[in-house]
Amino acid sequence: MVRPIIEFCSGNAHFGTDKVLKPFDEHPDMDVVEYGCLTNCGQCYLAPFAFVNDEIVEAATAEELYSAILYKIKEIEEL
Repeated sequence: MVRPIIEFCSGNAHFGTDKVLKPFDEHPDMDVVEYGCLTNCGQCYLAPFAFVNDEIVEAATAEELYSAILYKIKEIEEL
């Protein structure tokens, strides 16, 4: 199984994604990267988002983003 790579944009932290990043970053089976910019500026100002294995995951709130990322990881693991 491939380790999930979760990428966050620091410019999106105003939605609280910095709090979402922390539990994933502490998980030993996941690679978490925070970039200054993911060149997804339009999305960055609209809603919380992250990339999971190069697929965008977005939600209305940071809490929902956390759940959406977990769901995406589960989907990937089932493939």
